[in-house]
Amino acid sequence: MSHAAIVRVLRRAVVALLVVAAVGTVRLRAQAPVGVQAGDVVLRGGWMIDVLKGVAERNTGIIVRDGVLMDVHADLAGLDLSKARVIDLQPDEYILPGLFDLHAHYAVDLFGQGRVDEYHVNPVLYLANGVTSTFPAGEIDPGAMMRARERIDAGEQIGPRIYNSGPYFGSARPGWNDAEETPARIRQEVDYWANHGVRDFKAKGIHADQLRALIDEAHKHGLTVTGHLGSGYHGTVNPRDAILMGIDRIEHFIGGDAFPATRSAYDSLEYLDASRPEVLAEIKLFLRQHVYFDPTLTAYGYFGKKDPAVYTYWINEMQFLTPYAHKVVESRLPRPVNMQFERIYYVKRKTLKAFYDAGGRDYITLGTDHPSWGEFFSGFGSHRELQAFVLSGIPPADALRFGTINGARALNVASKLGSLETGKYADLFVCKGNPLQDIRNTRYVQLVMKAGRVYDPKKLLASVVGKLGPTSAADANPWKGNLNIKAPTAGQR
Repeated sequence: MSHAAIVRVLRRAVVALLVVAAVGTVRLRAQAPVGVQAGDVVLRGGWMIDVLKGVAERNTGIIVRDGVLMDVHADLAGLDLSKARVIDLQPDEYILPGLFDLHAHYAVDLFGQGRVDEYHVNPVLYLANGVTSTFPAGEIDPGAMMRARERIDAGEQIGPRIYNSGPYFGSARPGWNDAEETPARIRQEVDYWANHGVRDFKAKGIHADQLRALIDEAHKHGLTVTGHLGSGYHGTVNPRDAILMGIDRIEHFIGGDAFPATRSAYDSLEYLDASRPEVLAEIKLFLRQHVYFDPTLTAYGYFGKKDPAVYTYWINEMQFLTPYAHKVVESRLPRPVNMQFERIYYVKRKTLKAFYDAGGRDYITLGTDHPSWGEFFSGFGSHRELQAFVLSGIPPADALRFGTINGARALNVASKLGSLETGKYADLFVCKGNPLQDIRNTRYVQLVMKAGRVYDPKKLLASVVGKLGPTSAADANPWKGNLNIKAPTAGQR
């Protein structure tokens, strides 16, 4: 095991010990009746999903106070509930931890003229779907995205938790100049963004010396790094090499010898045989080094033929566009089919199953990775990703694990989020129907709670119908990224 992997394991072990100590303290305190106070929220009835055990259990009662799960599996008998807000759930309703989307693009490209971040409607769509934590995985306008996070944190705007990723590190960043981005400059930029609220970083189109500096400097701040990497082709970094550098998470590509530097990662992935020994060897490297894999299965299907088992609407997502934007988007449909991505969509399902079968259950996360062109929105995408997991052969219980506790662990926030446990933050949602029997039931969200605040998902969605995009051609230019987006700098705020 490399030095970086040892450090990572020790860091997670310390976090785990702190969690055990904190939860143990809360449980000792909870042995005596917690009681119910004015302002508490009590969830009574229905079922709750224990994502750690992978089972559904009767909900005897959950007491929420000041944004915290004060008592899970509470005994409500004999308690005076008159001062609390009591929410009675139906026998077919299930409580789950809030979902984590670790590739949650807030970007849209309605005109085919470059992406822009949209941080007014998108946050509502995420939250209404039970997605209570998001990592944007590269922001087009990191300063504005940071301010959106600050508004949400201050209660001035509705939305999920945003773990800011800051600007891309690599050629995916507008205006990126390889010659200027020396390791020393990258370290300076990491320091700047870390000091301004970025929680984790994303590399895409980066070279080895730059990535090494990014990982090292991020770790000095206790932050993680993820990467959309390549095969080594044209100076890209193979995931295998990034893992040995100490990277924390990898997106899309397994890497290794099955991805030779003589061709692009996409060209290798298109016809990849997931049963090849080189693939298994690379998966074992992930597991030895404790590196998370974010497969982003559905990201490719949007560009393909749109597998009807996954991409059939259960709600009209285009209704959230302004009437003018709706016409613009509709005029550009249907989009041409990218056959390479169509093949990759199905290859990725087999690759995910190989990773799972090799013992990778605890190192797979959920990420949607869909910068929207207006036909579909990533707020709904987590449910499609869960369905794609199950279609790949993953048991529903473990698909839910990928989207909850695994995401929390990958961001180093599992001490407070990712599962329904006494002492954790009250981030959860309620769906109609048992998702362990049919994972598609997560789509039918009845209630969302974030930091203890209760939201009606139907009202959230209704509040943003017809709100996304320009209202006319006269105000369309701000929605065209190629006209507006400039390279972020270490002095931008």
